Amino acid sequence: MGALAFVFPGQGSQKVRMGQALAEQFPVARQAFEEADAAYAGGDSQARSLSALCFEGPEDQLLLTETTQPALLATSIAACRVLAAEGVRPAFVAGHSLGEYSANVAAGVLAFSDAVSLVRRRGRYMQEAVPVGTGAMAAILGADLRTVQQACEEAAEGEVVSPANINGPGQIVIAGHTAAVKRASDRARALGAKRAVLIPVSAPFHCALMKPAEERLAPELRNLSVQDPIVPVVANVDAQLKRDGGSAVDALVRQIASPVQWEDVVRRLASEGATTYVEVGPGNVLSGLIKKILVDAHVVTFGSPEDLGAIMAACSISAEK
Repeated sequence: MGALAFVFPGQGSQKVRMGQALAEQFPVARQAFEEADAAYAGGDSQARSLSALCFEGPEDQLLLTETTQPALLATSIAACRVLAAEGVRPAFVAGHSLGEYSANVAAGVLAFSDAVSLVRRRGRYMQEAVPVGTGAMAAILGADLRTVQQACEEAAEGEVVSPANINGPGQIVIAGHTAAVKRASDRARALGAKRAVLIPVSAPFHCALMKPAEERLAPELRNLSVQDPIVPVVANVDAQLKRDGGSAVDALVRQIASPVQWEDVVRRLASEGATTYVEVGPGNVLSGLIKKILVDAHVVTFGSPEDLGAIMAACSISAEK
């Protein structure tokens, strides 16, 4: 029998109106957003509610890193609670970058309210680690990891540039100082990459420039009350199964300034018996990546009420395998 895995999206999947239809139709989703609103406000009665930012925007505010991260977490957990209420529960969870926090909430490692306020600060610390314009990220398409690493090493010239997201065959994102990222992009094309595309982000995530953010967030993460996960969490940093709260939190600390090993995460899920994958939250970015990594995987998304029928069908297929 094939196992079911939940995967949770990271930054880039946010969009105005995300989660709104779920909150309107399912009380458990509405309650999740109410909990997120309380945690996000942190006692500030004048603050705009997180749910209003998710449902109404404006988009420019939703794109701010310290808003994007709790907004995505809240939407993903609202969707996850709907699935739980329908009896759909995973055997494994994983998430891409910020999505790993959603995975740890889903697995019971982190309390939802703690995670909402924590990832708001995570976003702020990541943004403050590097002045706007100093860092950049670029997607290198059509090259393998060794080629991308070579391009980064040859283009660094004393600056930081390195693979940041190893997303799947032929799609690797690099991050670092802006000039170094541009040099490495040019070098990667010279070494045979098909394309190099700058990504419109406000900071160079998952590289050594994020060390100041890691140092600020680490004590806050380690001071949280955590539980052992009810299902294993496959971590970004090493694609290993985390079966206790301490190792799950350690992986979140290390993740900030380390590359997201997404291809390895997906292959680990498959090696553990996962055959059906549900992308829980807005968008379908991870679904596309999983299909490139695992051609035979059954992948579905759950971000709105109309997706529920496909989820229930997919779960019955998973149970039959």
